[in-house]
Amino acid sequence: MRIAYFIAVITTIFLGLASRKFSHFLPSFIVQNAGDMIWAMMVYLGFRFLFIRKSIIIAIFLSLFFSSAIEFSQLYQGNWVKEIRGNWLGALILGKGFLMVDLIRYVIGIMLATFLDKVSLRFIQHTHFKNQSNENETRSKFR
Repeated sequence: MRIAYFIAVITTIFLGLASRKFSHFLPSFIVQNAGDMIWAMMVYLGFRFLFIRKSIIIAIFLSLFFSSAIEFSQLYQGNWVKEIRGNWLGALILGKGFLMVDLIRYVIGIMLATFLDKVSLRFIQHTHFKNQSNENETRSKFR
């Protein structure tokens, strides 16, 4: 299961980068909102990867806390952190400036990731249960 979260994190990173690189092909509403939502989704999936045995609620809480902390940290504009934010990786991770609307985007992204996570887990459990039932039926036929 951990490998699935790792793949999801990597895929989400690529989606986030693609949303910036190919922004000229996307509607302006998507361009304005997708990056922060996808970033928050990646944070959620990262916490699910790190704490796979913990509940989804823990991942939601940690994701909201982490995302909010990063956003509020943007209120601080010391020279050393401006230098970090001055390169593209630092800007992607830490952002550049505080926007209240980003907090809303993070919540939506985390909730979307949670929904997709729950749907995926249900599908995996259903498929596993169905396979178990088929194996049991096959075994009983040969007894």
